[in-house]
Amino acid sequence: MRKDYLAFFISLFLSRLADQILLFIVPLVVFQTTHSVAWAGLAFFVESLPRYLAFPLCGALCDKYSPIKILHISQVYRALLCVLAVALHVFFGGITWVVLLSALCGVLTTQGIMAREVLMPHIFEHYSYTKTLSYSQIADQTGLVLGPLLAALMLEVWAWHWVVLWVAGLFLLADLSMLAWQRLSRVTLEVFEQHQDLWLRPLRIAFGHIRRLTELKKVILLAAGVNLIVGVTLATSAAMVIGQYSAGKDSYAGLQAAGAVTTIVILFFLARAALPLRLLGGVGYSMIATGALISALSPNLSGYVLGFLLITGFDKMFNVYLRTLRQRVIPPQDFGKTVGVITLLNNLSQPLAGLLVALLAAPLGTQSVILMLAVLATLLGVGAWWWFAKTQPGNVGHRSKPDEN
Repeated sequence: MRKDYLAFFISLFLSRLADQILLFIVPLVVFQTTHSVAWAGLAFFVESLPRYLAFPLCGALCDKYSPIKILHISQVYRALLCVLAVALHVFFGGITWVVLLSALCGVLTTQGIMAREVLMPHIFEHYSYTKTLSYSQIADQTGLVLGPLLAALMLEVWAWHWVVLWVAGLFLLADLSMLAWQRLSRVTLEVFEQHQDLWLRPLRIAFGHIRRLTELKKVILLAAGVNLIVGVTLATSAAMVIGQYSAGKDSYAGLQAAGAVTTIVILFFLARAALPLRLLGGVGYSMIATGALISALSPNLSGYVLGFLLITGFDKMFNVYLRTLRQRVIPPQDFGKTVGVITLLNNLSQPLAGLLVALLAAPLGTQSVILMLAVLATLLGVGAWWWFAKTQPGNVGHRSKPDEN
């Protein structure tokens, strides 16, 4: 592998590793402190909503400014926020700071995700975009494998605020790796003229593409269903493993790592196999819905593990389908702003799932909430495939014309 590719993947891995440690810490620390599924669900809502609301603005910024510079800002400022959160905890105490840290870092993570999304087609021009996504997500998922394990090991030795300081160091290492990539890479990014307005005009352009392109409307609806399931799984997995099934936090970390390993195996397969795009989407969605139903109905931990692995493993298969499709049809000069709006619409259902857990877990039971959202996602998927199959759009693989307004 070329040295510049390796440096880029190392940066992606370290950034994901640091972010995953934070995501692991928040629901675990909240649940262990409060012993409440509702509070854990509310914490997930608070930490996840800002990162999704930031997508449209971050996408527009990536069209207007250098995505490389934006990526550096994302990583350096996350490191600084980690240090600030620890300082506030030392002076004032409480676990509020770790939740707020995760929310603010989530916005900067969104900024980094959008910057990498814009960069990817230019970095790996010799590979197909599907293969590029598969390889990049292998680096991403490796961080998911090691993140929970590393976090669990560190929490055995240190309190959460010391772990956050280590996370700051990982973000700085990720930025150093990006600097190394810049020195080694010969990538030249095409610059498109953009308007000064970063709010209304980018939104008008993005929604114009969504309105005209049938396939974008389809994947937004499907992704909303997927993220209902992913959201309720993220919000309840700690409570289910530690509370419902009386397992330890090491079992919870092992479950997270097993899910990431399953994903890596699937991504290696996708990187080497040329599967039709429609098959990727259909198989990915159906396996995620099946996993949610199994998780909701399982009376024991082994059944829950099976459902969890189906959800986490096939989520990335669906993600490859989603990202490949939108890269084919969105004009390059409007790619960031359009993907930002699409990602926001896709992911609003994740914090909604966390909020529903907070409101309904106590009166209905956690598994009942999972079952309710699994059924809803299944109905959304069936409806989307049936409705949009009638249109049979012929614009997949062709970019739409730029917005003239």
